[in-house]
Amino acid sequence: MNEDIRIHSWPCSYYLDTSKQWVSGRLSLTPVAIKFTADKTGELLVNFHLSSVSEIKKESSNLIFSSLTILEKNTKHWFSSLQPNRNVVFNILEHFWREQLLSSQGAGAEAAALQSTKGKELTGLLTGSQKQLEDTAKVLHYQGEQFDNIMRGLNKIEGDMDVADRLLTELESPSWWPFSSKLWKAPLETKPKETATVSDSKNQEGIIIRIPVIITHRTDSNVKPGKLTLFASGLEISDCNSQVIHRFESKDVDDIRVHTPYEISVRQRFIGKPDTSYRLLSAKMPEAIPILEMQFSKKIQFLEDALGFVGARKSPQVDLGTSIWQAATGLLGGVVQPGSPVGGREGMDNDQVQLQKQEKISQEEAKELKQILKKLKGLALETEAELERQDEALDSITSSVDRATLNIDKQNRRIKKLT
Repeated sequence: MNEDIRIHSWPCSYYLDTSKQWVSGRLSLTPVAIKFTADKTGELLVNFHLSSVSEIKKESSNLIFSSLTILEKNTKHWFSSLQPNRNVVFNILEHFWREQLLSSQGAGAEAAALQSTKGKELTGLLTGSQKQLEDTAKVLHYQGEQFDNIMRGLNKIEGDMDVADRLLTELESPSWWPFSSKLWKAPLETKPKETATVSDSKNQEGIIIRIPVIITHRTDSNVKPGKLTLFASGLEISDCNSQVIHRFESKDVDDIRVHTPYEISVRQRFIGKPDTSYRLLSAKMPEAIPILEMQFSKKIQFLEDALGFVGARKSPQVDLGTSIWQAATGLLGGVVQPGSPVGGREGMDNDQVQLQKQEKISQEEAKELKQILKKLKGLALETEAELERQDEALDSITSSVDRATLNIDKQNRRIKKLT
């Protein structure tokens, strides 16, 4: 992820202590830092890491009104004349600051990253892939349940069509036909069984992911913290007290726009009244966007500032079966046979050979990688089996619909003859 990407910027004034004056400029927020650039000179007057911030407060005094202070190490930075207002800036800055402290990229993360081995990097990569595959399996499982419900509904329709066929046969039969009463009794005996087959199961779907967000409704300037929860059947926006603000079913969502890797907007259109639209900003949004892209592939749109995120996210995982698996098996091979080239490939560049000598993984990391690979293989097989089952179910649904259509046409013609 590009750490220099600008998440948000606000016009404001900064108190420059050296000259004892207020300077107009823009306060900017990136995924890891806070910056302030002067308007007149274009000079970068403030630039510090979020992990170095110890406090963000809303303050005022006799001389300074409606100000925002950020305590960075032993230096207090004063910002005033914030637009659109101080509360908006405070909520967003506080959200990213707290998430930065809670994440692995907080204080001391840079030093830890320098000491991380290739095995840890690969473990993190495979763990992320495992999570995405698990999320995909949840969505597929929900789709499979929907297919099962459709099949039960079609089976009931076919049963009703059989009943209608018997009734039409009864009507078409002459009055002297001796077996007419039996035809009426057959559907009445089977009807309770048909009703019993329809399960009265409630929707107890699981949560795919839940992240903290900053919520803006339509074009309102006020923002408030809350939560975004993704289900297999849609998404839900709630406040800090877990009170639901709005729930979008999958069919209700008309479009999702990804403005940046950290900000999206969800909209439902209406005719004759205003659209329902929410703008959501979160430090955890990069984790939710791949799931949204999978669920709403035809409704999601990446704007210009988010296109770089798409390329950066997809490039290392375009061919999961080659890049990740080859890297993993190659490194594991290097541990099992340290004297042989990784992966046993000939014609490897000298740079790659040197890289293998410098970057080795421990036996514990190799064991952990093997376990993750085993889970990934099991998940992949389960996902493949579920996809095949859903393909068969879709074929069965298609044939059932075709049969029902033919039966309806046939019965319409019979009804016209009777009338």
